[in-house]
Amino acid sequence: MISQLTVFLENEKGRLAAACQTVADAGINMHAMNLADTADFGVVRLLTDTPEAAAEALRAAGYRAAVTPVLAVRVPNVPGGLAKLLSFMDEQEANIEYGYCFSVNADVAIDVLKVDGDSGIEQKLTAAGFEPVRPEDIYDLD
Repeated sequence: MISQLTVFLENEKGRLAAACQTVADAGINMHAMNLADTADFGVVRLLTDTPEAAAEALRAAGYRAAVTPVLAVRVPNVPGGLAKLLSFMDEQEANIEYGYCFSVNADVAIDVLKVDGDSGIEQKLTAAGFEPVRPEDIYDLD
């Protein structure tokens, strides 16, 4: 599991830019971002090189921020890479709350999944030939 930063923002012009600037001003690098919205607020999910420090900087600036464990899996950056992973997760009856992906390079993508429950899923993935990402693999992408 890796640590993901979740930030709740009001649906107002400039709030996302201001939150990202807060992270930048703290000297923290963002590696991935996912933004979803509801009627009243946006939910920003970030992978950074120092998630706890990013959360602290955002809280100090008045944002609601939390650090959440998520599963990250390295997959081939080809059509069907994500589908193969999701099929395996379905076979394991894993409940996926949300997910997003990003390319590391032309050959490798990282799929990030919030999985409810199964604490042994990383071992099952490894046994099936998948490659779960270690925290330092994300934090050291700089």
